[in-house]
Amino acid sequence: MKRAECIAMLHPELDDKLVVTIMGACAQELYDLGHKENFFYLQHAMGLASSIGLGLAMHLPRERIVVLDGDGSVLMNLGTLATMARYRPRNLVHIIFDNGSLLSTGGFDSHTTSGITDLAAIARGAGIEHVAAVDSVMAFGEAAIEAFARNDLSVIVAKVAAVGPNRYGMDLQLPENAFRFKRWIGERKSIAAARAKPRG
Repeated sequence: MKRAECIAMLHPELDDKLVVTIMGACAQELYDLGHKENFFYLQHAMGLASSIGLGLAMHLPRERIVVLDGDGSVLMNLGTLATMARYRPRNLVHIIFDNGSLLSTGGFDSHTTSGITDLAAIARGAGIEHVAAVDSVMAFGEAAIEAFARNDLSVIVAKVAAVGPNRYGMDLQLPENAFRFKRWIGERKSIAAARAKPRG
């Protein structure tokens, strides 16, 4: 299956969730579907989307956090899976698109290409209870629905083809993206505080 098909399936469900993507193809494919202020495209920081997602999940327990990651990035930062398991934020869904390739940095094979390295098994071994390994769009959709409905840490490892978008380019630079993302979070917190304030 193609990663773009999976992201297209997710896109309508992301309006009320904080979304962090890795750099490159994943970010571009999400952006091409239509930018939302709650999307943060982590450019020039390969491997750190999971760490940022974990930090957001722990700092903002009332928000649902979705990380769109890749096998190359996860392999660079395997320790995050163990940290996720230790702190188990119940509002975090970590989606790993495994295309067996470092597609955005030259297309070199990643460690998962040979079939020796199994990211789903690593996530389970790290102590994460809810891990789904899928290789079809239908299975991906079912796993995503279950993860969004579940009040617990969830990881989905989706086997996808090593293909990317036809073009790269965003009319949104990282500093502006970060500012607007932070402002969206601040507005959400203000609304939540106003609703929680007793009326009298």
